[in-house]
Amino acid sequence: MIIKIVSDNRIRKNLIDSGQVDEKAKFLYLKGERKPTDPLSSMKWGMVMVGIGLALLIGQVVNQFMYLGDAEGVTFGLMFLFSGIAFLIYYNLKKKEGKKTEEPEPEV
Repeated sequence: MIIKIVSDNRIRKNLIDSGQVDEKAKFLYLKGERKPTDPLSSMKWGMVMVGIGLALLIGQVVNQFMYLGDAEGVTFGLMFLFSGIAFLIYYNLKKKEGKKTEEPEPEV
């Protein structure tokens, strides 16, 4: 099995080097030449995780001090609320970044 995997990878690499494979498959085997990741994407998921953590914290506080019968429902609803707010904030940040890149430079 290991010999088959190694030989298949060599065949794929040779096909890519000879140009017989389209651009969609090339990125799988190119090392160090991958597309850089978007830092705003990492921030988006960070904001979502902070929102979910905040929802869990608020749900526990509500359950501890208010003694609601359905504390899980409150926590679940808050998780959707805060993660949705995080996505909306991300959308606005991404939209502002798009406007900055689309503005034409003044001609001199």
